[in-house]
Amino acid sequence: MFSPLPPFPTDCVTPCEQSHPQGPMCIIFFKFDPRPVSKNAYRLILASNRDEFYHRPSKMADFWGNNNEVLSGLDMEEGKEGGTWLGISTRGKLAALTNYLQPRQDPDARGRGELVTHFLTTDMDSFSYLKKVSTEGHLYNGFNLLAADLSIEKGDVFCYYGNQGDPEPIVLAPGTYGLSNALLDTPWRKLCFGKRLFLEAVERNQALPKDALVAQLLDVLNNEEAQLPDPAIEDQGREYVQPILSKYAAVCVRCPGYGTRTNTVILVDADGHVTFTERSMLDKDPSRWETRTHEFRLQS
Repeated sequence: MFSPLPPFPTDCVTPCEQSHPQGPMCIIFFKFDPRPVSKNAYRLILASNRDEFYHRPSKMADFWGNNNEVLSGLDMEEGKEGGTWLGISTRGKLAALTNYLQPRQDPDARGRGELVTHFLTTDMDSFSYLKKVSTEGHLYNGFNLLAADLSIEKGDVFCYYGNQGDPEPIVLAPGTYGLSNALLDTPWRKLCFGKRLFLEAVERNQALPKDALVAQLLDVLNNEEAQLPDPAIEDQGREYVQPILSKYAAVCVRCPGYGTRTNTVILVDADGHVTFTERSMLDKDPSRWETRTHEFRLQS
């Protein structure tokens, strides 16, 4: 989601780090229904993993911005401070970003994390914003960007743009989607597998308390079963993905020094009540995690 990290000395780089010249990757599953039939149903259910170098500095999700209206984690990498991969505002603006897997990256490209923070703090609607971004897409390495306006009065609107795909953003129809490091709903095996697990959890949500649904979605995000073979990933990532394919081809990526370090679940109910749960790795240690939940009501 951001520009590639500078090269490491070869004597202290793990094979996993060598195979990730573009830095963070992510995976997102989401279902939205602006007008759910059941009052107990959710307008939005989103589950996301952030995959990143363990040593890259970042802040856990918290409120920031004017009147503390934006909730997100923040990148603290030098030169990229303030960018983010996923966030939501009390005004009903939501955005999420993934990288597009590319064998070659432009080291001078702009940091992609600013695309999310700019939307979360702008007054532009989601489609207009992505239309503007589409005219500047060539300034960035490959990315996918989801932007949404959540409003009971106007109806929820979700839009998508990927700078390696169609030149124009699209408005999404209500439904269930998956986004990894190719274009939206590209049928990578790990995306299809994770989407099926996500849907199974979502379909059980009517009978589950909210905490139980969040726990099941976190389980989905932590599934480390490699979905191989997957010629689509191999073809897109070529020689760079080969050394870590058995790890990268899972919903939850776990390598020495690199992998899934943040799980996020966002629920928005019919009344605009938001539950934002983040599970974060502590001290670069995959065995130590902390879970925090933020709750608020949308103003829109």
